[in-house]
Amino acid sequence: MFQAMTQPSPNTPENGQTAAPGNDTPDIAQAMLQADALANAQADLAALQAKNADLADQYLRARAEADNARRRADDDISKARKFALESFSESLLPVLDSLEAGLAIKDVTPEQLREGAEATLRQLKSALERNKVVAIDPAAGAKFDPHQHQAISVVPVPPGTTQDANTIVSVLQKGYLIAERVLRPALVTVSAPA
Repeated sequence: MFQAMTQPSPNTPENGQTAAPGNDTPDIAQAMLQADALANAQADLAALQAKNADLADQYLRARAEADNARRRADDDISKARKFALESFSESLLPVLDSLEAGLAIKDVTPEQLREGAEATLRQLKSALERNKVVAIDPAAGAKFDPHQHQAISVVPVPPGTTQDANTIVSVLQKGYLIAERVLRPALVTVSAPA
């Protein structure tokens, strides 16, 4: 048997493959590229983390601002409900003063009483008008409006009159509007259709 002894060359690795001289350079270049890619990825990650922190801060500030605005609006609504009648009440105080002053007089004549009542009524009407409370007092012959009038009865048209059907014959009680909204409809009698 013949056995040949071969000696590995200095450029041959132990597994028997031969490596080219200077073959370490691509491994170093690849390692450098990977290191650059890792550094870029870390820089991108840091930038994204900073942007995320900034957006989270902006979100928290916006949420706090919205909560504060909601609280202020709730407070304003609460105050508006609580003091809604303040202006109206201030308008009625002179009427109250007039009534109390009239009742404080001991010896009053019926004429003085009537004059005082008429003056107090004018004050009351003025206070109501300042607060946009307006009377609904339709004239006879006006067209019946179911949005502002409530028909209590329907009566036949009197003979010899030219009144149309579904028109107001008489007003039993005035109605009132508040800021163009019906507070109470006027109670009326209406002419019957022919």
